[in-house]
Amino acid sequence: MTSSSPDRAKLSFPVSRYRSRIWLVSALAVIISCVGLISSWLNPSIRYPLRPGLDFTGGTQIKLERQCLDKCTPLKISAISKELQEKTLPEEISTSIPNISTARVQFLDGYKSIVIRLPFLSPTQAEQIVDILIPIAGPFEPGGKAIDTIGPTLGTQLLKSSFISLIVAFTGIALYIGYRFDRTFAFLALIALMHDLLIVCGIFSWLGIFLNLEVNSLFAVALLTISGYSVNDTVVVFDRIREINSSQDTLKINQKVDLAVSATLARTLYTSCTTLLPLSALIFFGGDTLFWFSIALALGVVIGSWSSIALAPSLLTLRSNIKIKE
Repeated sequence: MTSSSPDRAKLSFPVSRYRSRIWLVSALAVIISCVGLISSWLNPSIRYPLRPGLDFTGGTQIKLERQCLDKCTPLKISAISKELQEKTLPEEISTSIPNISTARVQFLDGYKSIVIRLPFLSPTQAEQIVDILIPIAGPFEPGGKAIDTIGPTLGTQLLKSSFISLIVAFTGIALYIGYRFDRTFAFLALIALMHDLLIVCGIFSWLGIFLNLEVNSLFAVALLTISGYSVNDTVVVFDRIREINSSQDTLKINQKVDLAVSATLARTLYTSCTTLLPLSALIFFGGDTLFWFSIALALGVVIGSWSSIALAPSLLTLRSNIKIKE
């Protein structure tokens, strides 16, 4: 992947030579991702391509911090679930009796915190859940209780708004690249973009199946950010292809693409690495709220860099010549 020159070593990557392997790697990643999305959809406990979180489904989330001296006593999810299944909350005038037997329990920070996701509860019913848990998981820190409630209507609106945001972003990207270059370049940029987002979603679908990981509005923000990053990197490579196409018209299309990728390879790698540095800090020190958001962004940066320097340019070599707007 490297070659030497009289002045200094220069990174190079002949994508036209390795295009079959590039397509194979991307195709396998896309197939595994699609299998994950379909498996998640067929899973009776999910019924969606990705396991939706509280933001999209509505409900109540209770987070409790336990009082522990040095090390918190391990608890079993089954024990807490059984305790909730045996209880029934009293009916209130404004709300029906919630089915708390469907609660999803998660431990964080080495059993220091407990997160329970339940159907929509009134403030009184949420406090009753805390009382139920005290004998089995308490005592809890006085200021370590957080109760978040999102109504089903708001959850549906957030899900709808996320879809609309993604569609508007895709349309804007297609129009911009179509205006800046031509329809083929716009099509390839969108293929690369869909490739990036599909693989990120596929990874999170598998995580939803095996780790019960839920996606929320932050995940939608991560997808939009990945879209911008991926297209920006692809446009840089396409711009360099246009420059080489104008200045070295006698070269074959494969040579033009290889030169353009090699010319932008170092920039892409430096940009990706410097972007991953703050994301790594968020992953290790950003806390539970930003952990999976940072993971999604980091995956998008890595996959987006791959599609920008390998997938999109290699697909361009299928053309017999390049005609780009000047």
